[in-house]
Amino acid sequence: MNIKISLLLLFISSFSFAQELTYELRKDITYTLGKDSYSLEKGKLDFYFPNESKGFTTVIWFHGGGLTQGEKTIPTELMNKKIAVIGAGYRLAPHVKVEDIINDAADVVQWAFKEVEKVGGDKNKIVIAGHSAGAYLALMLALDKSYLQQREIDANDILGIGSFSAQAITHFTARKENGIEELQPIVDRLAPLYWVRKDAPRILLLTGDRDLEMMGRYEENAYLDRMLKLTGHKEVQLYEFEGYGHNMLHPGYPILIQKLEEWSK
Repeated sequence: MNIKISLLLLFISSFSFAQELTYELRKDITYTLGKDSYSLEKGKLDFYFPNESKGFTTVIWFHGGGLTQGEKTIPTELMNKKIAVIGAGYRLAPHVKVEDIINDAADVVQWAFKEVEKVGGDKNKIVIAGHSAGAYLALMLALDKSYLQQREIDANDILGIGSFSAQAITHFTARKENGIEELQPIVDRLAPLYWVRKDAPRILLLTGDRDLEMMGRYEENAYLDRMLKLTGHKEVQLYEFEGYGHNMLHPGYPILIQKLEEWSK
């Protein structure tokens, strides 16, 4: 009887501890090395992490907005999940080129690799995710290794990618820079598809309904999924959310959270 009571008390105590996990939010941290006013304005991130926790996973979240608009954000659906979240800002077109924006995203990853362990995180458990333009940035960093190589980081050390309705061909803003209409498909060095390789990190591709999505976004992701598998990539999955258009975040978050749990084991 005493043993049963002790075990029950231990269970209650453990449950109570889990419920009491607290989080800290540090806002407007400058990550950029740029000194001009626009870089200093946009090159900031918010860092949300669990206190007194060790070895947690960190999700870097890049916002959408076509690479021309939007602000850093930490999705509420990813809060209170025993993980850290970095809401990353970045410079926007037409103030800078798309390649400059990708380099901003790479600087955020560099910051994460240097900083998360200082508060208990594990730099081997960093996931890059985002919606639309933000997902495009995540895929570019994962597939084109050169951006992170310049920062002495192997892209293959990223735990995984959570891509919510990304462009897999060359982003329409990059095409616009060269006078190409957004409905003219191009696959060049600014396309995730250009860089398919079998040894890339785990990749989760999420899109809305193919009949409701923006400009063939499902088909782009389906082709990326197919080409990655043809190269021999073993850990890519594609989800299509029936009845949802480009704003398919709501059904996508639970899938990402499930994958974070699987990848972090």
